[in-house]
Amino acid sequence: MPITQMQHYMVLSKDLERTRRFYCDVLGLRTGPRPPFDFEGLWIYIGDVAVVHVAAQASYEATGRLNGDGAQRHGSGSVDHIAFAADNWDEIIASFDRHGVTYRATVVPGRPLRQLFVHDPDGIQIEINIRASASG
Repeated sequence: MPITQMQHYMVLSKDLERTRRFYCDVLGLRTGPRPPFDFEGLWIYIGDVAVVHVAAQASYEATGRLNGDGAQRHGSGSVDHIAFAADNWDEIIASFDRHGVTYRATVVPGRPLRQLFVHDPDGIQIEINIRASASG
């Protein structure tokens, strides 16, 4: 199959700093290099990969990015959630509590996998998967 990996998803943010704080301060990711696009934004990394691209929504829409039919492009409204893997349940819960982030915890039936669900500042549901054998 020609597809080899998922690289990133893009968030249209109403507040870049609030979005940065969520992904970096709460989830523990980091910002990094980003090309000089004609709209405000930032790239958020896990290791050397920019997994979350963030665009300031107003700035992004002001660039005139349009579909072929002239309608504003608003992405896909059908995505339910984005998932990350993690390795320390207690550390993630502590970060959520410290930052006042509401979360939902579940266990995957028949699998040694625990999950946490949260929403980023723009309403995107984030799933975090932690193996039951991981810390905590």
